[in-house]
Amino acid sequence: QVQLVESGGGLVQPGGSLRLSCAASGFAFDFYDMHWFRQPPGKESEWVARISLNGISKYYADSVKGRFTISRDNSKRMLYLQMNNLKPEDTAVYTCSFRNHWGRGTQVTVSS
Repeated sequence: QVQLVESGGGLVQPGGSLRLSCAASGFAFDFYDMHWFRQPPGKESEWVARISLNGISKYYADSVKGRFTISRDNSKRMLYLQMNNLKPEDTAVYTCSFRNHWGRGTQVTVSS
């Protein structure tokens, strides 16, 4: 069955960096655009970034543009989110997704 397993979250100071990973299995990974979403504490889930199935086209929410980079390795069935210059407002559970499938998420906390 479809599995999406995120990793790489943690506690980081403002201005720091983290790289999130999402391991995909159970479906034809290279047939789908992939997304990252996040849900800040007490708030609705929000879309963060999208990457096309071949990795060429990338799209970002205005709030992360210039700081986050989405990428994928189809040979490894992996999706990534490189997050730089992190801010406290980036604190959230980050989840990878395609169509109506979601992982469980990984917690990112930005705090001094």
